[in-house]
Amino acid sequence: MALGLGCSAKPGRAKENRTGSWRTFRPEFLHEKCTKCGLCSLVCPEGCIGEDAEGQPVPDYDYCKGCGLCAEECPSQAIEMKKEEK
Repeated sequence: MALGLGCSAKPGRAKENRTGSWRTFRPEFLHEKCTKCGLCSLVCPEGCIGEDAEGQPVPDYDYCKGCGLCAEECPSQAIEMKKEEK
């Protein structure tokens, strides 16, 4: 497999492999505080935050790594990182 300069893997590898199984924390979305700005979706490095019919953010926990970027960047503090229960 030929890789580009500075790359260690082809893009999209997380979508091929369910990476959410090893996270320690998971984001919990507080829809009553959410302003539906979409920033969480933009900053998610895995692109695994979509939205439901009302425009509320919905994570795909099969691919969420629990990095916490969505919670860190949420301007309305509508995302809390909770310890993963397995």
